[in-house]
Amino acid sequence: MFWSDIMSEMQNIQWFPGHMTKTKRQIEKNLKLVDAVAEIIDARIPISSRNPDIAQLVTSKPRIVLLNKCDMADEKATKLWIEHFKKQGIIAIAIDCKSNKGINAFVPALKNALQDKIDAYKRKGMLNPSMRVMIVGIPNVGKSTFINRVFKQNKAKTADKPGVTRGNQWFTISKGFEMLDTPGVLWPKFDDQLTGERLAFTGAIKDQIIDVELLAVRLLDLLKELKTPDFIARFKLDGDTISDIDSYELLQIIGKKRGMLISGGEVDTERAAIMLLDEFRAAKLGKITLEFPD
Repeated sequence: MFWSDIMSEMQNIQWFPGHMTKTKRQIEKNLKLVDAVAEIIDARIPISSRNPDIAQLVTSKPRIVLLNKCDMADEKATKLWIEHFKKQGIIAIAIDCKSNKGINAFVPALKNALQDKIDAYKRKGMLNPSMRVMIVGIPNVGKSTFINRVFKQNKAKTADKPGVTRGNQWFTISKGFEMLDTPGVLWPKFDDQLTGERLAFTGAIKDQIIDVELLAVRLLDLLKELKTPDFIARFKLDGDTISDIDSYELLQIIGKKRGMLISGGEVDTERAAIMLLDEFRAAKLGKITLEFPD
């Protein structure tokens, strides 16, 4: 299967114009109910894990970007992204929902983003105004896990608010702060090969619709360039010569080193591909960021 075929398959499965239009309208409607928007993205692929429509939809609201899965990303690259967003006037914080890292920083960051509005309310005599934030993010980026983490940590109660669109849920996350979870989510547009590849590398797209051997070969193309010490050491490779090896051949070498052989001594490349992808997604090949600010 050629990559163009995979791209077409992903578009057919994940890209629903009607659904996207409905979700956009829902977000636009919910924006009237909130004071700020928090967008969750994958720290390893901050570009590919965003839907560009979100930025266009929420330009009128203060924004916070949550770089999730930071424990799997290159720390220096994450700092570059935080600085990149800062230059755009957007507060960004690194979080990892699995380890709870950075979760405590969310409410202070939210308060910082809304400080002007809070001060304006106080000048009007409203000393404890209730601030509301909406959480957005593409599927499989960690939106639900983040909400659960913040919700449980603050031991908040959920409540249905009158006049709110049916299906929305509000969480009291701190004194004076409420969070809105919206049922609708936006997929990124698979307009280019790199977006689809990187989402697939990180597991955001189900392997069942992808040729895993081809995906593993494309990942090896990248890993050969990066030459992360963990990748080299884990498979006992020669960092000086790795760039000269064809990526499919490298997949066979890795499979052989792991004893993934079938009858006749041939390497089970499909099994090797699945193993490689699993270990990359578990950060066993190093803390790797695939996208950087311009």
